[in-house]
Amino acid sequence: MRLFLLLSCVLFFTTCSSSPQKETPPNIIYIFADDLGYGDIGMFGATDIKTPHIDRMGEEGIKFTEFYSASAVCTPSRAGLLTGRYAVRMGLNGVFFPESFEGMPREEVTIAEMLQGNGYVTGLVGKWHLGHQQKFLPLAQGFEEYFGIPYSNDMESVVYMRGNDVVSHSVDQTLLTKTYTEEAIQYIENHKEQPFFLYLAHSMPHVPLYASDEFLASSERGLYGDVIQELDWSVGQILEKLEAENLLENTLVIFSSDNGPWLAMEDHGGSSGGLREGKMYSFEGGMRVPTVAMWKGKIPAGAVYDEMATQLDWLPTFASLTGAELPKDRELDGKDISEVLFNTGVREEDGFLFFEFGQLTGYRKGDWKVKRPFSGFEGARWKNASPAHDSLLINLKTDPFESNNLFEESKERARALFSEMEAKYEALGELPPPIVLRTPADESHYEYLEGKKGN
Repeated sequence: MRLFLLLSCVLFFTTCSSSPQKETPPNIIYIFADDLGYGDIGMFGATDIKTPHIDRMGEEGIKFTEFYSASAVCTPSRAGLLTGRYAVRMGLNGVFFPESFEGMPREEVTIAEMLQGNGYVTGLVGKWHLGHQQKFLPLAQGFEEYFGIPYSNDMESVVYMRGNDVVSHSVDQTLLTKTYTEEAIQYIENHKEQPFFLYLAHSMPHVPLYASDEFLASSERGLYGDVIQELDWSVGQILEKLEAENLLENTLVIFSSDNGPWLAMEDHGGSSGGLREGKMYSFEGGMRVPTVAMWKGKIPAGAVYDEMATQLDWLPTFASLTGAELPKDRELDGKDISEVLFNTGVREEDGFLFFEFGQLTGYRKGDWKVKRPFSGFEGARWKNASPAHDSLLINLKTDPFESNNLFEESKERARALFSEMEAKYEALGELPPPIVLRTPADESHYEYLEGKKGN
């Protein structure tokens, strides 16, 4: 009898040990720069800024050469990233301000909410910019922890928030990147024993530019380059922490930007790497952003993806990688690119709509891009000038700088793409009215006083 029991136990444990073990879901860290241009990173062409840690991510992982932000300005870009949906579906066509009373609609499902429902802890460090009223803050959109500035660092009332509370009205922006980095590393330390999603949304290099003392005069491109090199240091600190905790092989780390460079800021505004225009425009310079992803042992080292992918793709991709359930009650505009990451397939062929402040301006399908006629912009201190143009047809493989308009010689192709663009736009269905971002102050009392002086 004892021999039978012994043999039974041996058989039981042998069977258990030989059964397949369920893989631990990967941690995900998404590092988001603000207004970083395509030409500001070493492996994307910068020679006067050193970015060895970001370059390492591309060298040991995958580099995306034709990766699009969800918008050319930051609020709709961030909304698109977190929901996998065009921001026009939410009425988010511009950026929020400290005087805004609205935010991203609460019914939107974010990456954080999706992963939280699959056993993840979720945290955000940095810039939010999707509404600063309590009902719109990160804790209401699936993030269990939040530390950062709720909008852009050039706006009034820049504060640090922790959770739903303001913890400091005095923000030393020279230490901003370091502070975010320290918070991110502490988050990893606190949650290293469980699957986590960390969204690290840097405020830099959005103006005003600030770097800590040890990075000042460190680059060959003035203060802007110094700021980027400190961001690169921050990436290095994150990778170093993951290595120290033996987490690098089970963590997907992504680095990207919310839109192109703010060229109106001149030498404080970054480089598009020769791409046409920058922030606020749906030309390539405003929409194509430097993007790399690293997952040691999973993503083949040195992979390069030379086809289109977008910020909208991350939510369905994270669902695929983690086994999380996609929201079934709404349309998603992103595509699962997990096979792209693992070099086992390509992104599903699907056109991409370009918007400027809610207005449909263009469309890309395959190698081709069309843009509607543009009346031009004479320039302002907040937006650089851009000349008028007629309908455009561009082959982005042969002309990524959008300098050669092929419309006249390929009208049939252009018209087919414009027709497809309109059909895809119509398929979005009835869109909500634009969310009110802010309303102007009534200063008629000052006008009254000025009028009295004139009498």
